[in-house]
Amino acid sequence: MLGRAPERRVSRRWWLAEASLGIRSGRGRGVRAVCEHTFVRWDNLTIEEDARARLPGHRDPASVRRFDAPEALDTRFYEVRAKSVLNKVPPASQMPFRWTVNPYRGCAHACVFCFARPTHTFLGFNPGRDFEREIVVKVNAPELVRAELARPSWKGEHVALGTNTDPYQWVEGRYRLMEGIWQALLDARNPCSILTKSPLLLRDIGLLSELARTVGLTACLSIPTLDQKVWRETEPKTPNPRARLEAVAELNRAGVPTGVLVAPLMPGINDSPEQVEELLDAIADAGATNVAGIALHLRGEVKDVFTGWMKDARPELVSRYEQLYGRRAYAPQTERERLAAMVRRGARPGAFWRNKRLEGLEPAETGHPPSRSASEKAAARDGQQALF
Repeated sequence: MLGRAPERRVSRRWWLAEASLGIRSGRGRGVRAVCEHTFVRWDNLTIEEDARARLPGHRDPASVRRFDAPEALDTRFYEVRAKSVLNKVPPASQMPFRWTVNPYRGCAHACVFCFARPTHTFLGFNPGRDFEREIVVKVNAPELVRAELARPSWKGEHVALGTNTDPYQWVEGRYRLMEGIWQALLDARNPCSILTKSPLLLRDIGLLSELARTVGLTACLSIPTLDQKVWRETEPKTPNPRARLEAVAELNRAGVPTGVLVAPLMPGINDSPEQVEELLDAIADAGATNVAGIALHLRGEVKDVFTGWMKDARPELVSRYEQLYGRRAYAPQTERERLAAMVRRGARPGAFWRNKRLEGLEPAETGHPPSRSASEKAAARDGQQALF
């Protein structure tokens, strides 16, 4: 059984993270909760080991656990001991990095547009409900990271986190895998970066600050919109976007270069000038180091999940999306360029980010974009904005 997370002295940064997630530990006062979701309250949490299951690719059965917590209703967590945790990105990939670490598979954020949904089919799960409620936890991830970074064959290449599912989804508050992963990366002095939707990473701000100082770690918060209706509809179990902006500001104050990924930009949903300008102003106020905007893409089963949601929530947009996407994974180039350009203020006074042309690429017949030019790869190298 897992024990209760150890008590520790908690800083204002962790209070902010708790407040954003709706956690009430009683350890801090005067913190305004910026998310009305009631996430996990660990002091009344119970764990039940109710089954064992064998997952594809894993020799030993997984321990299947349920948590007696509001956000864990009808969700099962499959604890596995992975054989390896450093994942090599295929050479044909468009990513600006070659190695990733993903301590969780599946994501309780339940974003209707999540590009990682199809990966759940590799485990025998479906990309819809199962992706959100059947979560695989690599409980030995920290020790594996440490061991694999110590191999003589390891060349100290950049490692990206948050490339598939969010390593700071709410259950990380229980398993606390990221602390050990960051410590292993710090001890190895290994370059790394993180993309997340959660201010829970403020819990580890001390490690992040040290990594930024020693190996140049960068962070990026994904914030598609400040529109409350759109947020609740499309990212129903994520922390409040304004809490994410607070995390951007807090990280930059702590010396961790942190930008914002405005993604995905969805035509007719979060792409009005009013919506985008409000968000850009807030990003500027938070002191973000850079920003990029990426158009929605719908590869594989993601299109079925997104279309199903749209038919219920936004039926008036169905025909527009059929025209934009048809059988394609990507919107037409002109539409992608229009959306990406919305976050670039060019020479306007007060512009505070680098122009980054990460869109405008025609997809190949496989549904993946073709190779980027050298300048486009260079534009993406500072962070993980190319993920969408």
